[in-house]
Amino acid sequence: MFVTYYLKGLGLGAGLIVAIGSQNAHVLRMGLLRRHVGLTVLTCIICETLLIASGVAGMGALISDSPFLLAVARWGGAAFLMWYGLRAWRSSLSTGTLAGNTQAVDTSAGQALAAVLAVTLLNPHVYLDTVILLGAVGGQQPGDGKAWFALGAMSAAVVWFTALGYGARLLSPWFAKPVTWRVLDGVIGVVMIGLATALVLSD
Repeated sequence: MFVTYYLKGLGLGAGLIVAIGSQNAHVLRMGLLRRHVGLTVLTCIICETLLIASGVAGMGALISDSPFLLAVARWGGAAFLMWYGLRAWRSSLSTGTLAGNTQAVDTSAGQALAAVLAVTLLNPHVYLDTVILLGAVGGQQPGDGKAWFALGAMSAAVVWFTALGYGARLLSPWFAKPVTWRVLDGVIGVVMIGLATALVLSD
């Protein structure tokens, strides 16, 4: 049974993390430049892990004690997931790309750390997606399901940021093409709308 909760967290976490945005663009750029890749990737993983844990723990306790908040989280979360999925599908029809700037720039470890913290923590969507949405959905899981859900979401962050940072050199020829992001956004749309449907139909 725990596999179900883990996969649910993995799917939702991946759907929210794997999207075109400033954080992913920054990680890809650092990967292409091969500068402070380990620091950048590790910082992203730590930030996401802490945000997921705090969201699931705090929101879970709050929501489980309030039927009203549970209903709000259920229907509000489903509405947001549906909107997110439709937005991803709309993005899949655009011609945007995510390409790193390969121009060599000398940066210190401190500057690299400050930059990745800025794109991660100063983005309001990280709190909406990771803390509120993941926390609300994770808080609805029964018993140990909360922990497995959180672990699944954290696993998505570890795999994605590691692959994006260290695989940037290999991925850059494909991610420079609009069709790659169209396919990716299309898949994200399917995942998000599927999760929204499951949330509405759940008991």
